[in-house]
Amino acid sequence: MHVRFGVNYTPTHGWFHHWLDFDLDEVRADLDSIAGLGLDHIRVFPLWPLFQPNRTLIRPRAIEQLVALTDAAAERGLEVNVDGLQGHLSSFDFVPSWTTTWHRRNLFADPDVVEGQAAYLHALATALAERPNFLGMTVGNEINQFSADPHPDPDRITSEQAGAWLRRMLDACEKGAPGRLHLHASYDAAWYHDGHPFTPAHSARIGAATAVHSWVFNGTAQRHGPTGAATERHAEYLVELSKAWALDAHRPVWLQEVGAPAPHIPPEGAAAFTEATVAHALDCPDLWGVTWWCSHDVDRALADFPELEYGLGLLTNDRQVKPAGRALARAVREWRERPRPPAPRTTALVLDAGDEEEAGRRSVCAPGGAFFEAWARAAARGSRPAVVLAQRASDTAHLAARGITEVMTVDQVG
Repeated sequence: MHVRFGVNYTPTHGWFHHWLDFDLDEVRADLDSIAGLGLDHIRVFPLWPLFQPNRTLIRPRAIEQLVALTDAAAERGLEVNVDGLQGHLSSFDFVPSWTTTWHRRNLFADPDVVEGQAAYLHALATALAERPNFLGMTVGNEINQFSADPHPDPDRITSEQAGAWLRRMLDACEKGAPGRLHLHASYDAAWYHDGHPFTPAHSARIGAATAVHSWVFNGTAQRHGPTGAATERHAEYLVELSKAWALDAHRPVWLQEVGAPAPHIPPEGAAAFTEATVAHALDCPDLWGVTWWCSHDVDRALADFPELEYGLGLLTNDRQVKPAGRALARAVREWRERPRPPAPRTTALVLDAGDEEEAGRRSVCAPGGAFFEAWARAAARGSRPAVVLAQRASDTAHLAARGITEVMTVDQVG
């Protein structure tokens, strides 16, 4: 499989508020600096309230700006994935006024809201459908965080409602741009939080690929340190964990977000973390691509971001390449010069997370959980553990399709 390498595009001027004062020349300069790293795609983020300020108003000018950005990317050899429902970005929520306060309605269950969202996603996909460099839509950025704790005002739903909503949104994307790579993306509560309505099965079975977002500030780096095997291999772990629920033995998995957050990863260690994270991810069969978070640092003139958000860029706010950027560029160059397709993972660790659809005991997969820690111990000893659900551990056809010849339990890891 051809592995893609890209970045989540954070504009240098105005962050994602740049849509309010859209400057195509500034965008082009940003994209030049991204292309200079040797990357092949970007993930971009229209702000939902700016593009659809009223349920029945999708602003034509905003759509034109998104198309112009996509065309500018094409001129630089960059493909584009578009996240539709923003949704949530870097600790801030962006939802339109027609879903809040006096118009408070459930984002996932209210029929009018759902139809409005579908119309919006369809409009974005339709506008880009003829662009050769348009990869496809992601429904929204970690929009599952609106559905449960710890969000301060969650739109609570059941897992059945979550699945129905995802299918409705992806259907709208497919109708707008048939045949493109349309998918959805959750933050790791989908994999780690018991009772969270967005489930591992949703991530691994709905959409054209599985997206995983790897952030080691979730307890991993706190428990294992910035250079621990569990920390440097967290992205690899999520890629392999996701495969346990996939019905297709070779379903593509997109490492769609991964970054080096300070102080959990000290700035002086960001390059080494980047290099190790990418190397381990590339050792996963069926990896679609790696998309780093993020392209450029957040301008410190902007207030109220969590401190770690300001320095996640591969480039500074004035477009200078940082050590992590050089590390990623080097990894990309070396992979393209000498690609090393990973061998099948022949040994799998058996995961019992409860019912296959609901995964009611999925917290065992989280940092500190019995399964997570066993996988990390096995990896630290030099193993390459795949993951298989307990329900499939004796399914010879399933194991053979994945190339698994041996299964081991958590207790056997020791």
